[in-house]
Amino acid sequence: MFRRILVANRGEIALRVIRTAREMGVETVAVYSEFDRLALHTRLADRAVALGGSLPSESYLVGEKIIEAALASDAEAVHPGYGFLAENAAFARAVTDAGLSWIGPPPDAIAVMGDKIESRRAMQAAGVPVVPGLVDPIDDAEAVVVAAEEIGFPIALKAAAGGGGEGIRIVREPSEIAVAFRTASGEASSAFGDGRLYMERYVERARHVELQVLFDHHGGAVHFGERECSIQRRHQKLIEECPAVVVDEGLRERMGAVALQAGHAVDYQGAGTVEFLFCEGEYFFLEMNTRLQVEHPVTEMVTGVDLVREQLRVACGEEIGYGQADVVMRGHAFEVRVNAEDPASGFLPSTGTVKNLRLPGGPWVRVDSALYRGMEVGLNYDPLLAKVVVWGEDRAVAIERMRRALAELNVGGVRTSVPAALVVLDQSAFRAGEFDTSFLEGLDLSQPHGGRVELAVAIAAVHRHTAARRQALGADRGDRSGWVARNRMDRNWPR
Repeated sequence: MFRRILVANRGEIALRVIRTAREMGVETVAVYSEFDRLALHTRLADRAVALGGSLPSESYLVGEKIIEAALASDAEAVHPGYGFLAENAAFARAVTDAGLSWIGPPPDAIAVMGDKIESRRAMQAAGVPVVPGLVDPIDDAEAVVVAAEEIGFPIALKAAAGGGGEGIRIVREPSEIAVAFRTASGEASSAFGDGRLYMERYVERARHVELQVLFDHHGGAVHFGERECSIQRRHQKLIEECPAVVVDEGLRERMGAVALQAGHAVDYQGAGTVEFLFCEGEYFFLEMNTRLQVEHPVTEMVTGVDLVREQLRVACGEEIGYGQADVVMRGHAFEVRVNAEDPASGFLPSTGTVKNLRLPGGPWVRVDSALYRGMEVGLNYDPLLAKVVVWGEDRAVAIERMRRALAELNVGGVRTSVPAALVVLDQSAFRAGEFDTSFLEGLDLSQPHGGRVELAVAIAAVHRHTAARRQALGADRGDRSGWVARNRMDRNWPR
């Protein structure tokens, strides 16, 4: 096993890796920008190296600085977490060229799966089902018009080097093509430095179902079941769960085999996720994320497997050491992303200082977070503040546990996406498992009376709990001082 690794990331994922490494007896090196000089990952790691600069482009995105920090601190390997340089094939090659181990897949696999056009070609060649569409990039809007007549509307224009919902436009009729092509290509160029687009049929009423996979260096491979990630807005996930409502044992076995087939096609090694669009029993390859996913905790809760530990083991050259039959899924888990966003204002970013903080707890509740009081939340970094994860013996129990956990959460000084998650969890259709990737966008969160279960109702539920607590303590409605004095633990309850 490695003696010391460098974690080339920040926030909750840096803490996530540091904690598992410590349990394994592996020392860790954190890197940080000037903005993060007081961040928790710099305090929990065994060593911390300043990268300089306050922006990601001056620190976490500068591969040369990270490699220098790894060499100077005598680290043996680099764990990229997710985001930043995690899916950058050139950075992975630079790490290995410097004599360091890369805790991730081979650079060639990253390069193929990171290019949506090349990955479609590779998957078609491997017999993996893909969404009907064109393999070659589209040169201009006129070419889109010709191809769309053959494929049929609606279509999706997507960035070839894209990810995270950037550079995507849905086109439902020919008159929309010119504007959609121009904006998608421009967005792709800005986000990825690559304006190439490809086109595929837009699958209506689809669900987002993904398979967690793991490959070692000896030909061994297993999957850890599927996750449902259909509750998303503008292609950004908000709620994830494991297992998926629409997947039974037989379908899981078939989809798992296809996911492993996809990995073998590119000689994959390490942990990864194969994402599918699922519609009426059919599934189509969407993309492969060549890293750990933000939502990996729900898989860990259901399978009991520490995926970061598995990453370190296989990166060190160990065999997986168990087979598919040894992977057992028990119960149901949910994850809610707590983002610094205001759902009542169209999920606009929220900034400020974290003044009050209370994280939920109790049986089978996990919070992955790098939050602390006094933390500054700005616009230059990812808005993800925390992930609340719960497990229950079945889906209904897990939903209620998540509602309870979110009601306990308080991040004072910054608006978060939690009210939107509460609205979703209260929807009868969601509880019945009847939803798709457009579900959240179909709810009106902008005004008190929008949607079947309004944002105001979700927030009022928390207020009712607080009022009942006050009444039980005998506090006078007009004077809270007695209640506060007797119940200091509740002084930061949202109100």
